[in-house]
Amino acid sequence: MSGFDGFRDPVLVRALIDEIAATATEPTVLMEICGGQTHAIVRSGLDQLLPDTITLVHGPGCPVCVTPLEVIDRALAIAARPEVVFTSFGDMLRVPGSRDDLFGVRAAGGDVRVVYSPLDAVRLAREHPDREVVFFAIGFETTAPANAMAVLAAADQDLANFSILGSHACVPGAMRAILGSPRNRVEAFLAAGHVCAIMGLEEYRPVAAGFGVPIVVTGFEPVDLARGILAAVRQRREGRAEVENAYGRAVSDGGNPHARQALDQVFRLSDRKWRGIGTIPDSGLVLREEYARFDAAGRFGVGELDTDEPAVCIAGEILQGHAGPLQCPAFGRQCTPQHPLGATMVSSEGACAAYYRYRPPSAADPEVRS
Repeated sequence: MSGFDGFRDPVLVRALIDEIAATATEPTVLMEICGGQTHAIVRSGLDQLLPDTITLVHGPGCPVCVTPLEVIDRALAIAARPEVVFTSFGDMLRVPGSRDDLFGVRAAGGDVRVVYSPLDAVRLAREHPDREVVFFAIGFETTAPANAMAVLAAADQDLANFSILGSHACVPGAMRAILGSPRNRVEAFLAAGHVCAIMGLEEYRPVAAGFGVPIVVTGFEPVDLARGILAAVRQRREGRAEVENAYGRAVSDGGNPHARQALDQVFRLSDRKWRGIGTIPDSGLVLREEYARFDAAGRFGVGELDTDEPAVCIAGEILQGHAGPLQCPAFGRQCTPQHPLGATMVSSEGACAAYYRYRPPSAADPEVRS
């Protein structure tokens, strides 16, 4: 028996769903902020079990999905250079740029390698002093501490041939942008447990209080998610808008102080462009001045590169909760995992990929036909 079986217990999930139905006396739109949660919800069918009063919409919590197209193009330009060893986690290799992806660059002779840690890239830089080693450092606050540690390790070892192409996003800024939009539908958030395990809860409290929305930290199993939804609808019924931790086995109020210290040492908050959404103030992390020598975009002169998004892709609408994957006219037609138009389809955490995998398009589905 797996240690997770208790958090997948269908009897317990059913009991929680019944309690949600009894508690949710008014319509509520909840957004799960994390792509991992989206996949768990669609895979388990949790959204289909909820009462009609609850609508789940999918948020921008997939780091691959919100990486701007021009950042992908910068990666492609750097990876194609003959002196470069370009390293990345595997989920970035198939993300399309405006004309190609990293697999295509590798097929054309570029030295593109999959690594399992940014410290692997630091090791490669140490072992190959005649090559420029670049790590594609994307992600939310969950992965940013490891990227910070890689920069600190390279600095300690005085590795002049190591750099990162960074695209770090911060969740609270995206929440504020969604809630501040005149088209906002979201009335409560399910926050990502792994992000809060790093950052804690404090930075979410001004968001909950300022916009009057409950924010409930949850895990990634059906019982976790159902408990988070129940906590959110209870707050709504009681007229509360608080940050609540429904994932206490992994998240503490203060987060991980060592990880936060590394983040603060290497990075600073900055405005950031989110793919499909636009620029959000104070929603990204960039290298501090004392570590600017490790910035690959500056080192290789690709920082000014800009690219337009494909007009047919509605990923931005999906990432803000305005639409669902099945409402995209390209879903399952022009856009598939084999030929993706955008990162929401190719990413392992993308909402479109979740629907394609667990609820494949059917000719009998009027939403897909429309």
